[in-house]
Amino acid sequence: MDKIIVKNIKAYGYHGALTEENILGQNFYADVTLYKSLKKAGLTDDLSKSISYVDVYYDVEDIIKNKKFKLIEALAEMIAHTLLVKYGIEKVEVEIRKPGAPINGSFDYVGVGITREAKNYEMD
Repeated sequence: MDKIIVKNIKAYGYHGALTEENILGQNFYADVTLYKSLKKAGLTDDLSKSISYVDVYYDVEDIIKNKKFKLIEALAEMIAHTLLVKYGIEKVEVEIRKPGAPINGSFDYVGVGITREAKNYEMD
């Protein structure tokens, strides 16, 4: 299956279970992979037969910046839902990374990864 990949989208958001996280905010990083046949785009060299990764980037950035969730699981779910509905894709993978999680310890980031398929997903 063909795929479009946008890696390491960085956006400032206000997601977290703690009040301070919702007030102060922090950087979040997202990777998204959209699965859809790209054969027509490849054969015709026509962007209208594909998905604009620019549009995908701005959709993900907008959700991270302008929505608020207690859980990064909910953030990932909103991104997956938006991409499935807007682009008519077969499947989407979303990974969210939170390097500034309030943990007293040494780590690179905490994160979640989800996979959603259109055939098993309610699109309302």
